[in-house]
Amino acid sequence: MNRAIQSLPASYFDALYATDPDPWKFRSSAYEAAKYQATLDALPRPHYGRALEIGCSIGVLTRMLAGRCGRLLALDGAARAVAEARRHCAGLQQLELQQREIPRQWPRGRFDLILFSEILYYLDQDDLAQTAALTLRSLCPGGEVLLVHWIGTTDYPLSGDAAVESFLAAAGPRLVAVTQTRTDRYRLDLLRLG
Repeated sequence: MNRAIQSLPASYFDALYATDPDPWKFRSSAYEAAKYQATLDALPRPHYGRALEIGCSIGVLTRMLAGRCGRLLALDGAARAVAEARRHCAGLQQLELQQREIPRQWPRGRFDLILFSEILYYLDQDDLAQTAALTLRSLCPGGEVLLVHWIGTTDYPLSGDAAVESFLAAAGPRLVAVTQTRTDRYRLDLLRLG
């Protein structure tokens, strides 16, 4: 298997959504449902004033997360995914959905929570380092970052473990690990701005 060496562009994801509106079976997979519940359970606060979800896809986790947020900005680089997320999350007044590619189109603002679920391994090392720097800049004091990544074999620029470890190294000591858990399929890392 040949690993991609550069960050995967939005066109890669647009092609996936063009052939299947739910290419990872977010709506029907028992694995995804259990992972989403573990993601929500890992969040230590019952409510976040302002949160940022990077890589919202079709909005399944987004809809669940929105109930814990005063304001939630959810991003995805794929136009079809954002359109489907808008349909799935219709009526959620606290939610804003935008099509953006990170790190080049990083949003303005400060956040109490930034969630990266199954997204960092699509980035190359340079984009990952820039993403970590932007994350630090965008966190409110005491803000939290939650990383959730599959740890199986991929042809993405990075494995799940390499993506998380590279993000931690790039962020440096300002992000402190609060909890780090691992299943046989994914890892979950909760970090806090120290």
